[in-house]
Amino acid sequence: MSETQSIFQTCSALVGDADNVTGLLQCIADSAEQAAGAAASDVAAGVDTFYLIFAGALVYFMQTGFAMLCAGSIRAKNVKNVILWNLLDSAGGGLAFWACGYAFAYGGDNDNAEFTFIGNTDFFVTSNSGVPLESWFFQFTFACALSSIVAGTIAERTQMKAYLMYSVFLVGFVYPVCAHAFWSTNGIFSKSAAEPLFGSGAIDLAGSGAVHMTGGVAALVGSLILGPRIGRFYDEDGNLLDEPASFVPHSTALQFLGTFCLWFGWYGFNPGSVLVIASEQAGSVASLVVVNTTLGACAGAVAAMFFSSVFDYRHIGEITYDVGATMNGCLTGLVAITAGCATVETWAAVIIGIFAGLFYVLASHLLIKLRIDDAVDAVPVHMVGGAWGMISTGLFSAPELIANAYSENHNSGWFYEWSEGSGNFTLLGVQLLAVLFVFVWTFVMMGFWFGLINWFGCFRVDPLEEKVGMDMSRHKGPAYDYTAPETNDVNELRNSRHSRRSMNDNSNRSAKKEEAPAVETTSKDAAGEESSA
Repeated sequence: MSETQSIFQTCSALVGDADNVTGLLQCIADSAEQAAGAAASDVAAGVDTFYLIFAGALVYFMQTGFAMLCAGSIRAKNVKNVILWNLLDSAGGGLAFWACGYAFAYGGDNDNAEFTFIGNTDFFVTSNSGVPLESWFFQFTFACALSSIVAGTIAERTQMKAYLMYSVFLVGFVYPVCAHAFWSTNGIFSKSAAEPLFGSGAIDLAGSGAVHMTGGVAALVGSLILGPRIGRFYDEDGNLLDEPASFVPHSTALQFLGTFCLWFGWYGFNPGSVLVIASEQAGSVASLVVVNTTLGACAGAVAAMFFSSVFDYRHIGEITYDVGATMNGCLTGLVAITAGCATVETWAAVIIGIFAGLFYVLASHLLIKLRIDDAVDAVPVHMVGGAWGMISTGLFSAPELIANAYSENHNSGWFYEWSEGSGNFTLLGVQLLAVLFVFVWTFVMMGFWFGLINWFGCFRVDPLEEKVGMDMSRHKGPAYDYTAPETNDVNELRNSRHSRRSMNDNSNRSAKKEEAPAVETTSKDAAGEESSA
């Protein structure tokens, strides 16, 4: 086995002439510089890989948030059902993304200027397929998050097999086409394409459109085809109720826990979408992203609470503070800032969050007026919030921030263009086209798929099963044990405690009687001594 030569030995052999000190020193310096550069490159690659894996783990933790939020937002009789759905988003959806989802999204990417509709290589990803496995994991967590968006909207009335079929189709085909359009180097809206659309491409750093709006539109289509829950808008005879029934969430605490888990996971969702971190430029972009993500959430929560309080005051004459609206406003602010978190200033992130909170409240009320039953308000949060995020990015993206995040800036946000007197509508126009593409593609494909499932009678559960609850009808019993103890056992416990209490009281009385004479004798003795004295 040959020994590794040092730089000095290598250079000595190359220079040959022992008297050529200058050549030897030059060789040593050049070799040392190359070795240091290679080592730094290796470290940077390792750091970037770890960053993506760590960010993906944070994104995957959002599954906990979706599960808790959905479970808390519905009635207790369906908790097991939605928790199992969220687990299957990862299990079934993960297999679909491994088999074909990643291939349809990114397979066959190249640097030519040709736009493609869908990827066509890297099916059934393996360790030697050439796919960066850390990238596969990161993209897998996005696909899982997208699938979970729909779970809450169609909860409490959907068959298990329908959910499995929809989840696999959405993760394995519908979403990958959107991801390809935005993030593949050959995608029609890709900012990294060799020749971006209209010289601009769309800005959607982490998926306001590609992820959240896709999930929100799928949820809308599912709710329209599935119909409302029994008793939500109509009585048992099918007559329209004067006021929609309010199905109160069974656990605000779980809703709160889910909201904070999602907010926490967003710190992987958005900063992780920078994809690299081992450079000063990438670090500055990620730092701006995390600050804007925070501000969007804060502004959305406060705005939603304020506007919901105003609407309640106008409706009932009293100021109330809606916890559910505040939590969903926070999530809508997060969804909205996801597209432009790397390209807008901090003050713009606050404005985006404020309008996100307002649009959430308006959209939530509109769904009720249209008698569209969304158990967790996923449509206002993700579809409306995602669309606003795409549009606001076309309005507020600053030229220097675009250049820093994407290393080019041919078109800026419309407000910046207008302030310079150009009125260049290119970026905003592309953002609007991207919103239209996501809506039409998802609505048509999921409408077809949900309609097909419904046509075969596999979509909605039996009315009696719906009334009893999915946990009792399909999951071997309720999630919570409400069984009261036997009455005889309770009475026996009370009697035993009463007996022990009586025995203690009798013991105390006996002790007092035994002590009383001793005290009296002592007193008499003391009195006798006094008399003698």
